[in-house]
Amino acid sequence: MSRCVFAHARAVLPGGTLDDALVVVDDGRITDVAPAVPGAVPAGAIDLGGALLLPGLIDTHSDALEKEQRPRPTVEFEPGFAVLSFEGRVRAAGVTTMHHAVSYQTNADKDRTIERSLALATAVRERAAAGVGLVDHRLLHRLDARDADALDALKGALARQPHTTGVPPLVSYEDHTPGQGQYRNLEAYRAIVQRQEHLSAEDADRIIRRRIDERADSLPQRTRTLAHLGQEARSGRIRLLAHDVESAEELAGVRAAGAAVAEFPTTREAARAAQDAGMPVVAGAPNVLRGGSHSGNVGAEALIAEGLVDNLSSDYMPTTLLAAVLRLAERGVVPLHTAVALITSGAARTAGLADRGALVPGLRADLVVVSTEGGRSTVRMSLLAEESRDADGAPVSVARLLKSAGR
Repeated sequence: MSRCVFAHARAVLPGGTLDDALVVVDDGRITDVAPAVPGAVPAGAIDLGGALLLPGLIDTHSDALEKEQRPRPTVEFEPGFAVLSFEGRVRAAGVTTMHHAVSYQTNADKDRTIERSLALATAVRERAAAGVGLVDHRLLHRLDARDADALDALKGALARQPHTTGVPPLVSYEDHTPGQGQYRNLEAYRAIVQRQEHLSAEDADRIIRRRIDERADSLPQRTRTLAHLGQEARSGRIRLLAHDVESAEELAGVRAAGAAVAEFPTTREAARAAQDAGMPVVAGAPNVLRGGSHSGNVGAEALIAEGLVDNLSSDYMPTTLLAAVLRLAERGVVPLHTAVALITSGAARTAGLADRGALVPGLRADLVVVSTEGGRSTVRMSLLAEESRDADGAPVSVARLLKSAGR
């Protein structure tokens, strides 16, 4: 049996914070969380010196791998290299379970193609299957509800990703046409179009009117897409996330169709309806740090203050997860343990993962050590459960490296 003991930590637990804690890990599982009683700390324990000890962060939605592969419009790296490169960034941000969002759509404005997304999904699956990653690599399949080719591509991708662990793949369906959902605020959408495409207000208005007119042509495909996803969700073959829900009426419709999660609701009404229905609500950590939505929708902090958010995802910048929850705690919006739950146990609930997300005996020992200096946080160490197990061929353990250094 492999054992690792962390002492003198400020451990963030489900119900509060335990100062001067002792956390014991055996073979990749947490086996004890208790006060560090003087004289009872094992000689080989790793002294964390009062640093925060958190469960490993769980990111349920990150588009950042796309930018890792194509950091500039004319620069593209091989997908496998992009996954490896991004893996290091993710680990440094304290994320131990990453759901890479791959988008099945053709969108020139966002530099997305179905072929590129399929290649990224393959690279993520290959890295996960190798069993040597620095994080637990998973996929979030994002589907443009109005694109028939995207639906066909998704079907093929899911056929190559059987959920043998009992956790169905995550699928988030979205409709980003203007005038509804994320872009219900047309004034904010006009500003986005002007900035992205360097247009006058008049030219931006013409583009928006054309996109709204074209929306009717793709409505039948949207109906077919939701019918198929609903059937898959009700059968348990996927876990369906409803993206950018804007009203209680729409929430009721997607719930009836089989959606289990409300991802980025654009109004307080939609978030409240999701909570009343027992559906986890996901908001964006960048929204918290920036002080509001870049699309003019409801602010995440206001929803969190009302208890209407279960999970913060990084959306497009993994380092925002930890920074956002610490800011929420510092500003007194919610207590520290409640804030941390948004990126740990709450995220686990969103993803349907019952084996992680809290410093509780029996759960995976995905751990993160964080120090704070001058109001800023630094991830000092991350530990994946597999790294604390004694097994032939296992990755070099962070715990063993620490012990070999005599700490």
